[in-house]
Amino acid sequence: GYQDEGIAATTKHFPGHGDTAVDSHTGIPTIDHTRAEWESIDKPPFQAAIDQGVKAIMTAHIVVPSLDPSGDPATLSKPILTGILRNEMGYRGVVITDSLGMQGVRDKYGDARVPVLALKAGVDMLLMPPNLDLAYNSVLDAVRSGELTEGRINTSVKRILRLKWDLGLVQNPYVDVAHAIEVTRSPAHLQAAQALTDRTPTLVKNSGGLLPLAKTGQSVLVTGAGVAPTAIVADRMRARGANADVQETGTNPTQTTIDAAVAAGQTHDVTVVLTNRAWMASSAGQSALVRQLTATGKPVIAVAIRDAYDIAHFTEVPAYVATYSYSGVSLESAVRVLYGEISPQGKLPVTIPTADNPDTVLYPFGYGLSY
Repeated sequence: GYQDEGIAATTKHFPGHGDTAVDSHTGIPTIDHTRAEWESIDKPPFQAAIDQGVKAIMTAHIVVPSLDPSGDPATLSKPILTGILRNEMGYRGVVITDSLGMQGVRDKYGDARVPVLALKAGVDMLLMPPNLDLAYNSVLDAVRSGELTEGRINTSVKRILRLKWDLGLVQNPYVDVAHAIEVTRSPAHLQAAQALTDRTPTLVKNSGGLLPLAKTGQSVLVTGAGVAPTAIVADRMRARGANADVQETGTNPTQTTIDAAVAAGQTHDVTVVLTNRAWMASSAGQSALVRQLTATGKPVIAVAIRDAYDIAHFTEVPAYVATYSYSGVSLESAVRVLYGEISPQGKLPVTIPTADNPDTVLYPFGYGLSY
């Protein structure tokens, strides 16, 4: 894997960020799992990674009352990071925060206190503090006042240096830029990436056998979220004989934008609509777009280019593919699935609950259709 090739893998986001309807970029999610549920659902993948020697673990800006009733997010929780991760689970590697610019960690204490509290909790590396000078001086002041000890800082420095040593960065700290340019995005690497992503798309729904599409010169509207993703998908479909038009609508289209896309969809044989976290309240326009496109009766295929949860908010769509990424190779794989050039092999890595009841399963973990 990664670490066999000299790349430090990072497992995230501890203690488990899957079961929440709040995006920690914009708020503080709460995970209501009991300790027993956490032990059986969230803990096992982290423990497996630790047992296999994972080099780094990233923290989550989430509150888990069953693990720490204080209400502090896990990034700032000593009971979670030191008590559970270090002492109970036996992790000895580097702990790194998720971005400290996210609201999930900034809301409660502010930018001056967060770096200090994270280090006190057991973090080794502070990722992307929004004000680096403020973070540095806050930590320095905490050491001078005795709130943090030099010994505590040195413990983290030793872990970081040990990681660098293990990666060969101490012995050979410089990169041959010319060689890196030759290797990065080399044909061999792109071929390997394509082979991986070809195994990834998950066909979640395919009512009436809408997929695979025929290469018969159909007129296709590619709409939805992302200027680059919609353009890439349309281009790849044109390469397969489709007469594809693009009408990008953004991540939260207005009703005027939706109306224009729906009108355009009615003049095409099929519509492919890309969604990007349509499950979020701030992206409700995406779900409305898919529902209104579907209501016309024209064939509609939704392709989730990030999270798989989107379908919970437009269950009526006849076909739904989850790609988990909007990289070029991932979108190429999605188009290959749309045309039946490859049979979808992906399985849902999460359970998709209904939109109105997180305890009701819409599509279970491990679900996935094929051709």
